[in-house]
Amino acid sequence: MENFHNYINGMFVATSHQRTFENINPADRDDIIGTFPLSTSEDVNSAVKAAKDAFITWSKMPAPKRGDLLRKAGDIFTKRKEELARIMTREMGKPVFETLGDIQEAIDTAYYAATETRRLFGYTAPSEMENKMNLSFRTPIGVCGIITAWNFPIAVPSWKILPALACGNTIVFKPSDDSPHSAQIFAEILEEAGIPKGVFNVIHGDGLAGSALVEHPDVKLIGFTGSTGTGKIIAERCGALNKKCSLEMGGKNAQIVMPDANLDLALDGVLWGAFGTTGQRCTATSRLILHEDIYDSFINALITKATSIKLGNGLNESTQMGPVINSKQLEKIKGYVSIARNEGAICVLGGDEEIAGDCAKGNFYKPTIFIDVTEDMTIFKEEIFGPVLAISKAHSLDHAIQMANNCEYGLSSSIFTGNVDAAFRAIRDIEAGITYINAPTIGAEAHMPFGGIKGTGNGHREGGWTAFEIFTEWKTVYVDYSGSLQRAQIDNY
Repeated sequence: MENFHNYINGMFVATSHQRTFENINPADRDDIIGTFPLSTSEDVNSAVKAAKDAFITWSKMPAPKRGDLLRKAGDIFTKRKEELARIMTREMGKPVFETLGDIQEAIDTAYYAATETRRLFGYTAPSEMENKMNLSFRTPIGVCGIITAWNFPIAVPSWKILPALACGNTIVFKPSDDSPHSAQIFAEILEEAGIPKGVFNVIHGDGLAGSALVEHPDVKLIGFTGSTGTGKIIAERCGALNKKCSLEMGGKNAQIVMPDANLDLALDGVLWGAFGTTGQRCTATSRLILHEDIYDSFINALITKATSIKLGNGLNESTQMGPVINSKQLEKIKGYVSIARNEGAICVLGGDEEIAGDCAKGNFYKPTIFIDVTEDMTIFKEEIFGPVLAISKAHSLDHAIQMANNCEYGLSSSIFTGNVDAAFRAIRDIEAGITYINAPTIGAEAHMPFGGIKGTGNGHREGGWTAFEIFTEWKTVYVDYSGSLQRAQIDNY
C-alpha cells in the first residue's frame, strides 16, 4: 500500500500531520490502493500561495504558448491512456471500456483548449465620438479552486482545469476522496507537459479541505461538480465573499419513448443510460416515460435484456457494470428502494437481491427496475445515483413532456420518436440544458456546452467555447486620440 501526498508548487509534499484516509477499491473492499492526506487549512494556504505566486508569470505568457503545453498534455494523456484507465477503474469501479472513454474526454478537451488559446477573441466596436476607439479583451481571473466528484475523475476535472489554464489562471484542485489517485496522475501529466511550478496544485481531503478552499480570500473562483446540497452551500458562501462560482449539480433525467420510435434502439438507449456507470452519472437515465400503447411490451423486453447485464470487477473484460462507489452510497440506494416499495411502486427486477461470488466482496447492486411509478413518489423526484430505473406511463406526447418537466432538476433529457414534429416540440418544450433525439440521456461531447437549469446549476455551461466564459473576465478599453477632452455619458446630442 502506497502513501500519497499533496502536489504543491511542482512537488509531491507530505503534510505536517499524520491524518490520512484510505482509497479503497469499491469492487473489492480488501484492496486498499493507498493512503492520502486529510489536508488542513495550512495545506490549502500553501497551495493557494503557490498558485498566486505562479499567476504573475503564467497569466502573462502568450496564450498560444500556454496552448502548446496543453497540447503536450493531450499527447501524454494519449500515451498513458491504458495505464490510467486501469488506475481509474480500480479506484472508482466502472469498467475499463468506460474509463478509457473518460480519458478520451480529457484528450479531446486538451486539444480543444489548446486550439482555443488562439481564439480568445475580444470585440471592437465603434465609438460614439470622433477619433476614439473602443476595444474589449478577455483577461484571466486568478487562482481558481476546482472541486469535483469521483464518477468522472479525469474527464470532469479536465473540463474545468484545462480551459482555466488556457485562459491564464492557476489552479488548486481538490478531487473527491473517492478518486484521489486519478488526480495524482493528472498532476504528473501536467508536470511532464511543462506546466510551470505552482500553476497546478492538488490538495486531498474531505469537506474541510474543500471548505477551506472556498473560504480562502486569494481564491477568486470556485468551479464545483457534485451534489445540489453542497453546491448550494458553496454558492451561498461565494455570494457572501463576492467570488465567481460555477456549479454543476444533480439530475433526474427522463427518457421518453413514443410508439413510433425505433423500439430496439430505445431499448438499447435506456439500458445504457440507466445502467452505464452503474447509474452513477448526473446525466443518468433515472426516469423512463413510456407511452401507454407500448408500456407493457417495452417493459417486458427491458426486463429480459437488463437481466443479462454482467456485474463484476471493472478490470475484467467481460464486466458490463461495476460496483457502487462506497458502502455509504450502497446503503442510500437500498434506502430509496425501500421507500419506493412502501410508496407503492412495483419492483420487477433487482432490488435488494443477494450478491454472490466475487461480487460479495464489493459494493455491488443489481440493475433495479420499478414500474407504475407516479409523479408523487420519491423515486420519481429525487436523485438516487445508482442503478435504479423508475418507469412511468404517459397518455400522450404532451403528457410525457409534462411528466419530464415535473422535476426540480433540468440537466439532460431524451426522446425516442420517428416523428420530426414530435422531436422539435420536445426540443422546444422540455426544460433541460441538454436534449437528445433518439439517443439516451448520457453522451456529452467535449466541444459542446454542458450544463442544466433549475436545481442542476447556476447558469454556466462547461465544455466547448462556453467554458472560456467561466474562466475569464472582460476588460473594456477606450482609446481617445482626439487630443481634447471628450465626455461620454453626457448629453452630446
